Amino acid sequence: MILYGASGHAKVIIEILELLGLPVSSLVDANPNIKTLLGYTVYTSFNNAAIDTNNQVIMAVGNNALRKKLAAEILQSFGTAIHPRAIISSRCEIGPGTVIAAGVVVSSGASIGSHVILNTNCVVDHECTVGNYVHISPNAALAGNVTVGEGTHIGIGACVIQGIKIGNWATIGAGTVIIKDVPDYAVVVGNPGRIIKYNK
Repeated sequence: MILYGASGHAKVIIEILELLGLPVSSLVDANPNIKTLLGYTVYTSFNNAAIDTNNQVIMAVGNNALRKKLAAEILQSFGTAIHPRAIISSRCEIGPGTVIAAGVVVSSGASIGSHVILNTNCVVDHECTVGNYVHISPNAALAGNVTVGEGTHIGIGACVIQGIKIGNWATIGAGTVIIKDVPDYAVVVGNPGRIIKYNK
């Protein structure tokens, strides 16, 4: 597996892959000051790494918009990293490039898009739909039948009641409680959640 990105999120992915017994062949990061990460050599480009084109790539980039931009530039196929201590229904769908950390629960009928980050101990309940490039932070919880649009970030400890629709590229603040639908690009905080501004 090749990781594109060599910062904190890459450390999490490396340890997941090690637990799964999947070799990390290369790390690539444009920052020339990063030489190694957890004992692995970091290259500044795919060309420098002399990468085997048969290897799959995982975008080890936490920023949703940047992850989307960089993924569009990659010609190789994408792999997934699912922690062995995550609880994943056999009746859910998970797109390529998605990373699922320890303690995550994904329930029956859920659909998880591509290049999604499901972070430590978050819950995605039955029949939720999570769009591409979403990041659901640690301990956040989606009740059943929630829809989360592309690129949205659900902050740490946020809660979303059943049946809610959250738009594209929205931001749900840490600890926010969502009890009504959220439009595209909205930034929502508080309990109950209220819109304080819109992302550009």
